[in-house]
Amino acid sequence: MSEMELYDLWCKNAKEDPDLKTELEGIKGDGEAINDRFYRDLEFGTGGLRGVIGAGTNRMNIYTVRRATQGFADYLNQEYKDPSVAISFDSRIKSDVFSKAAAEVLAANGIKVHIYKELMPTPCLSWAVRALKCQGGIMVTASHNPAKYNGYKVYGEDGCQITLRGAEIILEKINSLDVFTGVKTSDFEKELAKGTISYIGDDVIEEFYQRVLAEGINTDLCASSGLKVVYTPLNGTGNKPVREILKRIGITDVTIVKEQENPDGNFTTCPYPNPEIREALKVGLSYCDKVKPDLLLATDPDCDRVGIAVPDGNGGYALFSGNEVGAMLLEYICEQRIKKGTMPKNPVTVKTIVTTDIVNLIAKEYGVKVIDVLTGFKFIGEQIGFLEAKGEEKRYIFGFEESYGYLSGGYVRDKDAVDASMLICEMAAYYRTQGITLMQARENMYKKYGMFLQTLYSFEFEGASGMKHMEEIMTDLRNNHPTAIGGLKVERFEDYKASTCKNIATGEIKELTLPKSNVLAFYLEGGCKAIVRPSGTEPKIKTYITAKAPTKAEAEAIEQKIYADFTQSMK
Repeated sequence: MSEMELYDLWCKNAKEDPDLKTELEGIKGDGEAINDRFYRDLEFGTGGLRGVIGAGTNRMNIYTVRRATQGFADYLNQEYKDPSVAISFDSRIKSDVFSKAAAEVLAANGIKVHIYKELMPTPCLSWAVRALKCQGGIMVTASHNPAKYNGYKVYGEDGCQITLRGAEIILEKINSLDVFTGVKTSDFEKELAKGTISYIGDDVIEEFYQRVLAEGINTDLCASSGLKVVYTPLNGTGNKPVREILKRIGITDVTIVKEQENPDGNFTTCPYPNPEIREALKVGLSYCDKVKPDLLLATDPDCDRVGIAVPDGNGGYALFSGNEVGAMLLEYICEQRIKKGTMPKNPVTVKTIVTTDIVNLIAKEYGVKVIDVLTGFKFIGEQIGFLEAKGEEKRYIFGFEESYGYLSGGYVRDKDAVDASMLICEMAAYYRTQGITLMQARENMYKKYGMFLQTLYSFEFEGASGMKHMEEIMTDLRNNHPTAIGGLKVERFEDYKASTCKNIATGEIKELTLPKSNVLAFYLEGGCKAIVRPSGTEPKIKTYITAKAPTKAEAEAIEQKIYADFTQSMK
């Protein structure tokens, strides 16, 4: 069916949501706008759906959500007897609408639904799946994307995002469904009265809090530490749970960024609600100028990631990277657990392949095994599951990825900014009692292990032509990979899609053991590195650059040379 035929079909059938009707009428006769909405189906990737909210097959709307949910329901009914699903949603535009639409489809397919009464973080969804012994979960969120986006993440019975196998089966089922006639649906209120849909109780939330609190190491020091915090939930789901946890560990001098306290899917004061970037923290940093806290804490809309800024010693505030915070937390956890005698035998930390290699040196210092996995926190959660299957879950002490996602326990299987916020504040409070600032703690780490500078660059490619260009760039890098980048020789080239590792000097090729993925890794002389991959949720190619050098200035110079070469490659 052509884009125009699909457009006409939607004009006739997409009548339930008045916003969609208005949009479809508004683009009548605009071939480019119609093509962009209908040139493809919104892709169901390994994590689920993510896209711009609006009308069409290439948009997030109740019809694409229902179709995806029908595919998920067919998968669950095929794999399980009497399955149940937990659902949560964040503050984004139509998140509540999409979560109810998903619940109605599941209920119509005979699947029991447990749904939160109000918006709740992603880790609380992972927890509900596990606590309620569900066979699946749905989190309606687009994480840190701008306001025009929403998304839909699918979880398995272990509380991890769905496996590659599960995603493939679900996609196959989705592709066999007509978006209007192939979906079963029902009425939310009627299913609620019948009990097919039920609200998740406060007892489940309280147990989540207790499991987070159990991850504390020095929480007894927090109340008397004098730690002063500015916190912003960036208009998302972290407001209640993060504040509750900080209160319970005794961190009471907390100033909330009022403009970003309550849910707001328009993200009026932070158009790009990503705690990785200074722009998103601009309002919070203005509070810091007045309050003078020890720490600015910012969680993203679905509260699975957290960013921080700390006094830089010159009257301003420095943002720490996800790599830096993760490495500092790992060292803090290792040092303190050994000191307190709570370190398990044969401890394990898990990180993604794009995460800082300083982890390897820290782990060696404390006798911790490092497991590297593909990008995506579900692969970290999967490793916890492997340990659990052997009765060794307690060996896992910490896992993180460079994109500000952390988890210190196996109670959930996704990154948890509630847990991370607690640990970051506890770490800051502990160092404060020792007369050490977080800036000093970071410098101490680099003095001990050397300077590792990690930078992420995202190259954007919008629209249908952009997606095609992304594929061409990846193909060219794969087939005609450079032998030098930034003036540094490429010593090793890894292609995770082909599962090959090539030694450039000898030509020897070995097999990679990680699952296939569209990722290319260039290992450069001097311990530097560059990893390239297309985003699974956004029209971007992400390039992760590691520059290793004796000093920060030298590392920055190396990093810029590597970046310049990749900028040419992305044209």
